[in-house]
Amino acid sequence: MFERKKNKSAATLSEPMSPQPPSVPVSSGTITARSDAMIGSSIVIKGTVTGDEDLLIEGKVEGTIDLNSNVVSVGQSGRVSADINAKIVNIEGEVTGDITGNEKVVISKSGNVRGNIVAPRVTLEDGAIFKGSIDMDPGETSVKKVSLASDKPSGFGVAGTDSAATIDLKSG
Repeated sequence: MFERKKNKSAATLSEPMSPQPPSVPVSSGTITARSDAMIGSSIVIKGTVTGDEDLLIEGKVEGTIDLNSNVVSVGQSGRVSADINAKIVNIEGEVTGDITGNEKVVISKSGNVRGNIVAPRVTLEDGAIFKGSIDMDPGETSVKKVSLASDKPSGFGVAGTDSAATIDLKSG
């Protein structure tokens, strides 16, 4: 009797404990190792959404979404009327508002976006609906002044003027 308990406890201790694999959500063919916070299809949020987790939106959000160092995904049933600021933004549903992606913005074939996008990389899949502007050089300012004059006049200025020539360049 004593040995039976001893054998069971020894068998339990000798078996390696296999950790449960973390749940791996699959969205748009992308596999992520961390879990997402999710706004379900029946949820409506009005206001500012902030946090430190990736976010999947299947419901409705109005206001602003500010997750600078995380991924924001708008699912096919997601309806967003908000400005989005995130590291990566994936859109399969509808978004009305400006989008800022610190790394990239992806609009899938089922995505519908009405607003401006600022990101170093932007992907519009075939069939995506987009109305707005795209700025893929967010490090630059919208208006740059370029001086064409050096310390010494070179004779390229406008005749009869003493000031250096300046050109305003506007991106977009």
